Amino acid sequence: MKHIITGLWLCLLTSTAVASPAIEEAKLDNGLRVLLTEAHHVPMVAMQLVLPAGSRFDPEEKGGTASLLAAMLGDHSAKHDHATWSAWLDSEAVKLGSGASKDTMALSLTVLREALPQGLNMLSEALLQPGWRTKRLTILQQDAIAAATKAQESAGTRAAEYTAHALYGSHPYGHRTGGSMASLHAINMTDLHQLYDAQCKPQGAVLAVSGDITMKELLPLLETKLHDWQGAPTTAAGTMIKATKRPVHTQHIVMPTTQMLVQFSRLGIARSDADFFPVLVLNHLLGGSGFGSILMEEVREKRGLVYGVYSYVMPLLARGPFVITLQTRADQADKAVQVVKEQLQNMAEGHIDANRLDKTKGNLTGGFAQRMDSNRERVGLIAMIGFYHLPLNYLQQWTKRIESVNLADVKRAAKHYLPPKQWNIVQLGPVGENK
Repeated sequence: MKHIITGLWLCLLTSTAVASPAIEEAKLDNGLRVLLTEAHHVPMVAMQLVLPAGSRFDPEEKGGTASLLAAMLGDHSAKHDHATWSAWLDSEAVKLGSGASKDTMALSLTVLREALPQGLNMLSEALLQPGWRTKRLTILQQDAIAAATKAQESAGTRAAEYTAHALYGSHPYGHRTGGSMASLHAINMTDLHQLYDAQCKPQGAVLAVSGDITMKELLPLLETKLHDWQGAPTTAAGTMIKATKRPVHTQHIVMPTTQMLVQFSRLGIARSDADFFPVLVLNHLLGGSGFGSILMEEVREKRGLVYGVYSYVMPLLARGPFVITLQTRADQADKAVQVVKEQLQNMAEGHIDANRLDKTKGNLTGGFAQRMDSNRERVGLIAMIGFYHLPLNYLQQWTKRIESVNLADVKRAAKHYLPPKQWNIVQLGPVGENK
């Protein structure tokens, strides 16, 4: 057994630097990378298996393929139909989940320590013995289409569709992970088979584990359950088409609502971007910190123009979206948009207060501990570290990296990312007087 274990003590990234368990690393004979943090205070174990099989691998015009495959893997197996599968999970008090994001597909497991061998039986069966039952695919597909149909009534869904297309066009990120009504209708069992066969392989995958177990105990269990799983994905986990700038658009989408949802969007950063931490801090200052953000203060608190406004960045293998979203009365939408533009321009010109920046960084570092207070949340962070090949001391260094961001860094990032002419804008709601 190839066994490379690296222990790196983490901290909870608070001002008191509370110690967190070590991340240990190992590799199974089949190439699967295993990352573990021990947590023995509760007799539970949580796992997340992350595969390079997200929606960026959906066939053209078949968005939602990865999501449907994930649903199938979690729904039944070759040995158990849906009913007996659900009953088996319930009888053992095992929580098995599945899902897809733009870059990854994931299977998750949460189980009592004493039931871990049985839980691994279920996880390995879901992964290695898919059911491929046509009737269940039809049901899952119909459920997904119904959800997509209902989602068209949501301004948020329509905005997400617009933003994905505006930023990425035909790029693999250019559609919603869950697909659309039309794309879901087009998917068939062959599409699921092909994605599974091409990308659901141990090499390039990461298994993140947190809980009441040691690596010495874990590895033999994994080798026993997963030794038949072999191979490398057709497209390596880190292979990605570069996302390039597209023409900026402004659009109004008429919807039968009395309120207006407005979304600004532009390309942001990749996980590997050298400006990751300055942009992270910039976003938190702009609109990512709720009532402490500049946009909330200027657009809502001072002027009362919106019900809420926030921003976020989504780092991916390629440059992910940088988004600002607000909701307001239709008759105030244009004014709210203008105020947002003014704040973007003001920050792009370097008008950023040093004291406010310090408070923003403190808010970021002080809140991180809440993201590490359960096994489930820890495995999500550890899986992210593993899949994006971040250093194992990433969490340990996180606070230092945030604190090292200075005013000049943020001003440089603001100058690059915030000029309002670089942002797409879509308004979704009733036709206004000036529309």
